[in-house]
Amino acid sequence: MSAGPAADGAHDDAAWVADARARLAALDAVLAAEFDHHGREADVRSLVRRRAEGIDGLVRDAWGRCLGAAPAAALFAVGGYGRAELYPQSDVDLLVLADEADQPALAPRLARLIALLWDAGLPVGHATRSPAQCTEAAAADITVLTSILEARRLSGDAAAAASLADAVAPARAWPAREFFHAKRDELRARHARFGDTADNLEPNLKEGPGGLRDLQTLRWMALRVLGTGDFASLIALGQLGADEHATLERQHDVLARLRFGLHLVVGKREERLRFDYQKALAARMGYADAPDALAVEQMMQTFYRSAGLVQRIGDRLLQRFEEQLDGEAAAEPLQGEFELRRGYVAVSSPRWPRDAADVFALFAAWASRPGEGEGCARGLHSHTARTLAEALSRMPAFHEADARAREAFMALLRGPRPVRSLSRMARLGVLGRWIPAFARVSGRMQFDLFHVYTVDQHTLAVLANIESFARGDDERFSLAHEVWARLRKPELLLLAALFHDIAKGRGGDHSELGAVDAREFCEAMGLPAGDVAIVEWLVARHLLMSVTAQKQDIADPEVIHRFAQQVADRDRLELLYLLTCADIAGTSPKLWNAWKDRLLADLYTATRLALRRGLEHPMAADERADETRAAVASLLRADGLDDATIAGLLARMPDVGFQRSRPDQLVWQAQALHALGAADTCVRVRALADAGALEVFVHSPDRDGLFAAIVITLDRLGLAIAQARVLDGPGARVFDSFQVVPADGRAAPSPDEVRARLEAVLAGPLDGLRPARRAQPRHLRHFRIAPQVGFDRLDAPPCTLLSLVCTDRPGLLADVALVLREQGLRVHDARVATFGERAEDVFQITRVDAAGVDRPLDEPHQQALRDALLACLDGDCP
Repeated sequence: MSAGPAADGAHDDAAWVADARARLAALDAVLAAEFDHHGREADVRSLVRRRAEGIDGLVRDAWGRCLGAAPAAALFAVGGYGRAELYPQSDVDLLVLADEADQPALAPRLARLIALLWDAGLPVGHATRSPAQCTEAAAADITVLTSILEARRLSGDAAAAASLADAVAPARAWPAREFFHAKRDELRARHARFGDTADNLEPNLKEGPGGLRDLQTLRWMALRVLGTGDFASLIALGQLGADEHATLERQHDVLARLRFGLHLVVGKREERLRFDYQKALAARMGYADAPDALAVEQMMQTFYRSAGLVQRIGDRLLQRFEEQLDGEAAAEPLQGEFELRRGYVAVSSPRWPRDAADVFALFAAWASRPGEGEGCARGLHSHTARTLAEALSRMPAFHEADARAREAFMALLRGPRPVRSLSRMARLGVLGRWIPAFARVSGRMQFDLFHVYTVDQHTLAVLANIESFARGDDERFSLAHEVWARLRKPELLLLAALFHDIAKGRGGDHSELGAVDAREFCEAMGLPAGDVAIVEWLVARHLLMSVTAQKQDIADPEVIHRFAQQVADRDRLELLYLLTCADIAGTSPKLWNAWKDRLLADLYTATRLALRRGLEHPMAADERADETRAAVASLLRADGLDDATIAGLLARMPDVGFQRSRPDQLVWQAQALHALGAADTCVRVRALADAGALEVFVHSPDRDGLFAAIVITLDRLGLAIAQARVLDGPGARVFDSFQVVPADGRAAPSPDEVRARLEAVLAGPLDGLRPARRAQPRHLRHFRIAPQVGFDRLDAPPCTLLSLVCTDRPGLLADVALVLREQGLRVHDARVATFGERAEDVFQITRVDAAGVDRPLDEPHQQALRDALLACLDGDCP
């Protein structure tokens, strides 16, 4: 069959393009207006289908114009366009099916076709292949096959469609078993790229776990394995329950609406729900702020819940496809009425479940098997998972359950692998039924950069960290395994972790509200009054240790004494320490570091000693100094120094240092002084842990701008300062120490690099140093915090406490240090805390009067500093 002449009127292509653009714009305007009118209730299936139909008309017009009425080729829509699903910014993928011999003659006309479509504003992707070339390409690349599987004929006869289907039939490329395993591996690898969770702050609607690509993958698998890609037809085949089908269809529409709206908001192809677009999309879809949740938080909770349901049902379908290919195997009996089928935990009794205790018995049987290796449990059998899902509506909440169910739940917490049981119950919806308050925080996000997970996923991350304490294999925690081994009742820690954030989003103090929930639950579970009180206290005060460690000077005996009074006994201290470590590390992968590990371990150790000593015998500052001085002398003596040398070294060090520093720090500093010789300045840097945290010590004659110079240099090295301590020693010499962590762990400088750079800077004049100017990260632009500058007076020693709360940004501390220098102020101590986008920094500062005496700031100096800081934070730094 010849190609035939091109359509007349080629010289009118420009007119056709203009008309096509107008038709496309009118179509998109109508669809956008309809979406905006209906928002969350929009019929998104109709919208994407009508857009595909509108594009069909343009493509067929262009095809006829460029190739004539009877070309030697057929035209197919493939990929998402083949499914007749076109979003506002979707690609338009085409396949031209033509014999190889005809392709050269067709090439100029096809080039004209694609140019016309591009000029009309369609993002066209195309391929020209013969049936044999389709077979070859599909066999070599499974993504080519999946795009062809849903091919839809736009031009050509039925014979061409049959030829294309035959070209990619299982007998020619990717038989059902190979296709299933390849697509399952692809799905798992894709999920792994997103951390195996949809609960990311900026989720990918298409490619992320539980996203639209998961639904497409399941359809492709069904098409290859069962011969149908229609979920509804899987019901009759026994592969999908009617309720599961309805759920998948509902969640598809939720995800599709979000994607449609996202394309409208962005105006270009974008699949990530980035912070830049979340608020605008929520408003466009009709969400409104409520007292307990922002509009954007409501929208994101809808997404997270939908993605979770897609993953849950998707897991069942994957297993059923596998069973279809491999068949069932002989069952292996487990405890009670449970068994293993092909490694999956299944129910052997048709009467299961009779009550909530039966449900917990299932998880107990599951927990009795290891999760990997020989004899492992691969998961929950798909038919049992469906039975469980259907039974959830009949499962009572804890306060309505009988004693047998409550005992069964507590047995899970006290049994093997309790954290895995809780995580599995959360994922399968059981935990939300048992504890309704947990269901309310399922998928609940907080629109900030500090909490990178939804509340329920954060809770599960905290529990997973606790599980690592029991194993003792997580090197991030230096002391947790040792403390865990001393717990009398580990289940109390699990309960506290489960409830610590359960009241998020209700308004009021979530710690206090959660403590009420925890008490009610523990009492219902029949725990002794003392245990109930411990869990309630842990939930109510779960932030106490974190705030004390990060915002107060834990080297101060008074701080330790106050904290010990609040904790009151060793059991609560151990539980609070472990909960705090797990909570911080479970909030964000970037939040936990070696410095925080050391800080909390130091607070735990000091408090344990204070409790052992007795709260009625608080350690005085002088007593603490004497004890530390003796410990330092002993360590130096063991290092080979004689008493006279040791006495000389200690006399050169500031007295307050013995009250506020650990013996190992002071020994390290004394060794630096001993090696100093005739020089007047020394810099020492040591690694605190493999995670890149460093301790920096600078001993130097005091001079204006010294603190700012050190801070600016560390900032230029890419090091974030977590704590700074500036002490005045004898002879007007300073003892400055800094705890620093790399801002980017992939490019952390070595201790030698830091030491060399500081030595070079301090050897020269300090006047010309300025902080590096960096672009603000994209994320921070969406989380502006009004700066707050506060002042308090401290009497011992007399100084001013400067409190600064503002939006974090690169170089913030360096800019603040420069402002302090420009104001002629001295820094004696600094504590730096960052919570996502929020920086909370505290400085002890003084001004030097005309007599050279350090004094607190009076009101005029405070106002001048406040004005300078606010100007700097608004972008006008010196």
